[in-house]
Amino acid sequence: MLKTAVAGLSRVVNFMAMTANALGTLVVLALVVILNVDVLMRGVFSSPIPGTYEMVQFSVVLIVFLQLADVVRVDRLTRSDGFLNLLYNRRPSLTANLRRIINALSAIFMGLIAYITFPEFLHMWETQDYFGVPGLFTLPWWPVKMVITFGTALSCLIFVIKVITAQDRPALIRAPEHDEADQ
Repeated sequence: MLKTAVAGLSRVVNFMAMTANALGTLVVLALVVILNVDVLMRGVFSSPIPGTYEMVQFSVVLIVFLQLADVVRVDRLTRSDGFLNLLYNRRPSLTANLRRIINALSAIFMGLIAYITFPEFLHMWETQDYFGVPGLFTLPWWPVKMVITFGTALSCLIFVIKVITAQDRPALIRAPEHDEADQ
C-alpha cells in the first residue's frame, strides 16, 4: 500500500517538476527575446526597452526556482559526491545511509525555505508590493515569492520520496537518461 502511494505521489511530483521546468525554459526564451529586442532598440533607435533590468532580475529568480525541482528529480543538483563515490566500493550500506541523511537534510532545508516564503507570498499578494522604478516600470513581488515557495516545496517532496525509497536515484523518479547511462 505504501509503495503504491509513493509511486502515485512520485508520478504526480514528476509531472509537476517537468511542467515547471518547461515553464522555466519558456521564461528563458522570453528573456532571450527581451534582451535581443532591447539590444536592437538601443542600437537602431537609441531607445532601450524600459524595465529591461527589472525583467532580467525577475526572470533569473523565476528560472532558477521553476527548474530547481526537475534538477533535483534527475539528480543533477550541484554537489560533491566524490567522497561518497570512493566510500561506495568499500562500504555500500554506509554510503546509502549517508546519501539518505543528505537527502533528508536537503528536504528539511527546502521545506524550511518554502515555509518561510509562503507567508511572504501571501503578504505580497495582499499588499501588491512591487519592485522597479515607479512611473517608469514596475513588477509585482508576489509571483517571485509564489515561484520560490512552489519550487522549494516541490523539491522538498522529491527529496522526501528519495528518503522514503532509500535510494539516491529511485527508479520511481529517475529520468530516462539515467537508465541509458547505467547500461
